[in-house]
Amino acid sequence: MAAKSVLALALAFVGLVGAQFDPNFATGRNTITHLFEWRWNDIAEECERFLGPYGYGGVQTSSANENAVIDDPPRPWWERYQPVSYQLITRSGNEEEFASMVRRCNAANVRIYVDVILNHMTDSHRIGFGTGGSFYNAPEMAYPEYSAADFNARSKCSSASGSIEDWADTNQVRNCDFGLLRDLDQSQTYVRDHLVEYLNKLVNYGVAGFRVDAAKCMWPSELKEIFDRLNNLPTEHGFAPNSRPFIYQETPDQGPKEQEPIPGDEYFGSGRTIEFRVGRYLGERFRKGMYPIKDLVNWGSDWGMYPDNYAVVFIDNHDNQRGHVGGGDYTLTFRQSRPYKMASAFMLAHPYGVTRVMSSFYWEERLEDNGNDANNWIGPPMNANGEIDPVIINPDLTCGNGWICEHRWRPIYNLVKFRNVVAGTSLTDWWDNGNNQIAFCRGNKGFIAINNENFSLNANLQTCLPAGEYCDVYTGDKQGNACTGRSVIVGSDGRADIFVTNETEDPVLALHVEARL
Repeated sequence: MAAKSVLALALAFVGLVGAQFDPNFATGRNTITHLFEWRWNDIAEECERFLGPYGYGGVQTSSANENAVIDDPPRPWWERYQPVSYQLITRSGNEEEFASMVRRCNAANVRIYVDVILNHMTDSHRIGFGTGGSFYNAPEMAYPEYSAADFNARSKCSSASGSIEDWADTNQVRNCDFGLLRDLDQSQTYVRDHLVEYLNKLVNYGVAGFRVDAAKCMWPSELKEIFDRLNNLPTEHGFAPNSRPFIYQETPDQGPKEQEPIPGDEYFGSGRTIEFRVGRYLGERFRKGMYPIKDLVNWGSDWGMYPDNYAVVFIDNHDNQRGHVGGGDYTLTFRQSRPYKMASAFMLAHPYGVTRVMSSFYWEERLEDNGNDANNWIGPPMNANGEIDPVIINPDLTCGNGWICEHRWRPIYNLVKFRNVVAGTSLTDWWDNGNNQIAFCRGNKGFIAINNENFSLNANLQTCLPAGEYCDVYTGDKQGNACTGRSVIVGSDGRADIFVTNETEDPVLALHVEARL
């Protein structure tokens, strides 16, 4: 083959794989929200009535494939992570409702990313029926689409129990059962083919990409082969020609790299990875008394986190808010609303990574002596038949009926808009008071100030904005030619008197050029 042809082929390959790092957002949108356990019909309505109009870029959904029906405990959230088959029927809805949701959300310029479980099937002791009525027998490794030959053989697992016992042992992590979950063997041609078939079915419906559960428990080379075989995204759903599905992989990594047996960068060949250290580092700083927020001056890849173009970032997710997968005393959730909103504002105002916002449902904690929550299994709001309750929207845009809906909190959705407005600009003009008050610009398009002290922030600061009067979008909105919250006057030199009290629920101030009166 001629050298020129080889080079062209290599460049085409690099472009193909590199495209799996692109979330495929519609123009001017930059943030995903995780509507955890929502019904497909409710997600479709939310795309049209809120997410589209308020500038969200996409929705991460719960898994779409049939899972085991777990009655003990009664219908826990984690039953979604016990696959039975790949038919598209769950408590969130059936295949027709799923297809309609994807179509309606794409029409609203909101992309859909499905949580996919490719590593395993159900617990090894379960026998029963799935959400689509399929019978399975886990002790016999008998599922509608898999038999014993499709799972990792006992001889491939080096642990005594057949389950992962040593998370520092790469062989165990990738060849043994995760807990009791039956571990699929992705080295088998049939297994890979079947997973590709499932993912391509979702792509053909217009799904923009995938959050890959337990990616750390699968061999990177085998995942790469699966993802490289996926179809391009369909142009009839608004995607550009030759667009590739967005891949972001769960590889819990609390680093540093030299201490992490399976670092997330091993998966960079397939797509982005989920950066768990973001929630840890921000939680440690926005919880008073741990570390000062002035440390965040060089926050990002300089802290040993993944490079910007490889990272998907979040404050909390469905696991760590329940004490799982890196959850700890530093984890901020809706239960600590003040620092949670502050940390979210910083994350959304900062240029690092692709941002994801959690949207939760409520459950009553029951803390044991060891600090663990005995109720962390509780599933979404549901009726007596185990069917998920609809999401109720209150007149003030918040949610009811047991749904928390952090993505509808004004300081969060207005900072999602802030991120859209300042996209493409760099972080400049950092200021801090040497402790827990910070401020910075995003080019000449945005400015944010955060006060985590026990006293007010009162300083004349460079906002980098054109002269004029601006609405603070953290505490209110611009409505016509007035502000419903605080306002700030910026002088011809870009400077302004910034006052942020510590005595309210909202000790943050955020300005951007589209909030100028």
